[in-house]
Amino acid sequence: MAGMANHLVSSIPILVALLILPLDFTAAQTGVCYGRNGNNLPSAAEVVALCNQYNIRRMRIYDPDQRTLQALRGSNIEVTVGVPNTDLQNIAASQANANSWVQNNIRNYGNVLFKYIAVGNEVSPLRDTARYVNFVLPAMRNIQNAVAAAGLANRIKVSTALETGLLGNSYPPADGVFRNDVTGYVNPIVRFLTENRSPLLVNVYPYFSYIYDKGNIQLPYALFTSDGVVVPGGVRYQNLFYALVDATYAALEKSGGSSVTIVVSESGWPSAGGDTTTVENARTYNTNLIRRAREGTPKRPGRAIETYIFGLFDENLKTPDFEKHFGLFLPNRQPKYQFSF
Repeated sequence: MAGMANHLVSSIPILVALLILPLDFTAAQTGVCYGRNGNNLPSAAEVVALCNQYNIRRMRIYDPDQRTLQALRGSNIEVTVGVPNTDLQNIAASQANANSWVQNNIRNYGNVLFKYIAVGNEVSPLRDTARYVNFVLPAMRNIQNAVAAAGLANRIKVSTALETGLLGNSYPPADGVFRNDVTGYVNPIVRFLTENRSPLLVNVYPYFSYIYDKGNIQLPYALFTSDGVVVPGGVRYQNLFYALVDATYAALEKSGGSSVTIVVSESGWPSAGGDTTTVENARTYNTNLIRRAREGTPKRPGRAIETYIFGLFDENLKTPDFEKHFGLFLPNRQPKYQFSF
């Protein structure tokens, strides 16, 4: 957020890390991301039991893993299931392939509460996922057709998960706009979402914004513990998370997506392994994320932001090292922080 330095307010002491605060998933409309990139993780049945124990009612999974879907049967946990990037070309190639995917992974699990199908994750013309760009929208259309043919279009919404790195400008948030070199990819997706009344899934990470721009962003602002920032126009932003969400809303409006709602499909803070990664910072961020997601942003006040915390467990096979430490729980199913849900 270039130009923010002059607007940052001095931080208040970070006291949240000293508190034991509840994470109320139900009230906050907050769920968890269940990644499985580890060789020491509990079984799918144990994971579902853990979520039920802590009253976690929403889960994002990144592929239609059959053991996970079996465990979710009858659990009353709302599920976002992903079409992996590596499957996009096949799904885009024919309606029959999409029909088979929906039959095998959705219709065969009639007692799983599917909410969203995320067709691709962080596919971007700017990253190493660029090779999938041409398949995302055709795959979304084919999955949408298959869901509609199954009579599930009113219950299951089809979307894709984008990253905030696609924004060309994010400060002040009202000036948020997608980069010129990605609008050819993003704008047709926005039209699809508008036509089908589907939300846009967005992965929002103040952590990365902070560590790559410390000259303009203060740590308390990223951790929700600042007094806030008054942006041009006189609006006070209490945290970077709100600013990133509202910048994406502004970009959506400029791309013809004024009616599209944002679902934050990932957000979190690592507890070890990298820059500014401590248990206290992770606990502070996630605890405050729950509360702030309930309240809504300056652009959408009073409207809770459906948010998925990344992630459920530490995943020891991920790289670089800090990527291993986003979990709310250790692989032995013990909460990493001293809090209750």
